[in-house]
Parts: sequence; C-alpha cells; structure tokens
Amino acid sequence: MSEARAEAGGTATVGTIAFLGLGHMGGPMAINLVRAGHTVAGFDVVPQALETARAHGVATAETAAEAVADAGVVLTMLPSGRHVLDAYRGTGGGPGLLEAAPAGTLFLDCSTINVDEAREAAELAVAAGHRSVDAPVSGGVVGAEAGTLTFMVGALADDFEYVRPLLEVMGKRVVHCGGHGAGQAAKICNNLILGVSMIAVSEAFVLGEKLGLTHQALFDVASAASGQCWALTTNCPVPGPVPTSPANRDYQPGFAGALMAKDLNLALNALRSTGVAGRMGPLAAEIYDTFAAEGGAGQDFSAIINDIRDRSAAAAGQTSDHLPAAQDDGSPE
Repeated sequence: MSEARAEAGGTATVGTIAFLGLGHMGGPMAINLVRAGHTVAGFDVVPQALETARAHGVATAETAAEAVADAGVVLTMLPSGRHVLDAYRGTGGGPGLLEAAPAGTLFLDCSTINVDEAREAAELAVAAGHRSVDAPVSGGVVGAEAGTLTFMVGALADDFEYVRPLLEVMGKRVVHCGGHGAGQAAKICNNLILGVSMIAVSEAFVLGEKLGLTHQALFDVASAASGQCWALTTNCPVPGPVPTSPANRDYQPGFAGALMAKDLNLALNALRSTGVAGRMGPLAAEIYDTFAAEGGAGQDFSAIINDIRDRSAAAAGQTSDHLPAAQDDGSPE
C-alpha cells in the first residue's frame, strides 16, 4: 500500500475530464478540478445540478455521450453499481460511455458500489480498450467542498500514478489499496468498522446516562482508554465533548444514515459472497436499515443514539423525546 501527494501546483496532463454525476459530492469535486485549471465537461440528469456546476465554471453537456466524446478521463460519481454498469454499457438503445469515449480513455469511478460490480466495470472497460480505476471516497460533502477527501484506490500501478494528481486536487489523502476492486474493498471494510463502532459508542452513552455518568466523564475516560475510536473522538454522538460533531447541530449530516445503511449492505453482500461468518456486520446493517426507514435517512448516522434511547424508553414503558435527563457535570453553580 502506498500514499503520496503531488508537488504543489502539479496537475496531470489528461485533456478533458468528463464528470458524470454532479450531485452533493460530485458537484464540488468537479468545481475543484476546474479551479485547479482542468477542463471539465459535466453531465447530470438533474437540471439543478447542471446549473450549479455551470455557474462555477464547469462546461456542461446535453448528454453523457457528448460529455465523454473528447475525454481523456471519464469520472463517474453515481448512486449505485447498477447505475455505473448501465452507464458504461448504455441503455435504451443509446451508446454507452465505453462506446462513446475515445480509445484508451481512463475510466475513474468514485462511486461506492459492490466490489464485484467494481471488478465487472473494470473488466468491461479493459475489454473495450480503455483503462479502469476505482476510487471511492470518504470525507462527506464537507470534504468534497474543501478538497480534503480520502481516496481509496484500486488500479494497476501505472494507472494509479496517471490519475493520482487529479485525486490530489480533490482530496488530501490518496491510498493505493491494490488492483481493480481493492478501493471498494477498503471502503466497505472501513465503513463496516465505523457503523459497528458508532452503535457501540451510542449504546455506551445511553447506558452511561442510565448509570448516572455525565457525557463528559464517559468521554474523558473512553477517549483516553481502550474505547478510543473515531466514532467517539471525532463524530461523538452526544453534544458537548466534541463541539464540531453533528450532535451539536441537531444531527445534520455529516454522513447521512441512508448512506451508512447503503454501505453496510455493501459490506453484507461482501460477507455473503466471501463466506465470512460475520455477526456484527449483519446486525449493524439491520439496525441502520431500520433507522433509515423510520426517519433517520437524512440525519447524521450518529443520530442512531436517539433510536437507541427511543427503543430503551419503549422497552421500559416510557416515552422519549430523544434527550437524556439534565446532567450534573460536577461544576459549581
């Protein structure tokens, strides 16, 4: 595994970058490429996304095929693996991206999809005379806007070096994880850890409330002991101990509950396909599926703590407004 950053001011000579998928993540990423001096031809099926990108200097195309016609790199940021594969092959009788792009184009998929789908997309691209890189991201919308994303990259070594300067425009950390599909594998393994750990941290805080611990006391102990983890020290699910966490903004995402549910289901698919006897992963996927379906889809995934409080209150025959009882932090009045 390797990490690297380009020298300040360095850019890749790749010609036009076709950017397909200009939503909450893709839009800011495309804009950052334009700001770095790259020529970007963007396309999205949502008119508002096209308008926003155009207002920030992204040249927009009428169709996806038009966007990729002169591209050296085709970057996709799409909702699912099915969307990626359909775009590559084409649907409804129209040409797919693999057919419409010039020979030897590098296809860079930054969507988060199944590992098997990423490998199928790579096989299709290579068979069509192109190159392929999978590079899912972490860092959320804030990271996309700030250009501080982390990219987990699956690619042949030469293709990784070719595309790395572009990734470094959009992110602050670029990790080559291995061959085709390895970037997706790293992403879902990481988010499996994250989903399970956030549930554990949230359950611990609710338990601490019941046992009379203040949030600050539990945080001070766990953050400096064996319970330390990102879900606690950066995305703490209770307000106060980490002022920048979404819990202090009424759980505005951040990383939405719907996205965590999606990623845990990708991990669940991988567990099944590889025969790994996971137990915590499937349970976490079930918990976040329910959370997203019952109103948590648009909240930060750390709001799972409110779901735990509600279910705890219901089990005890009580009602819950999501908030714990006022806590005495031990300070003098």
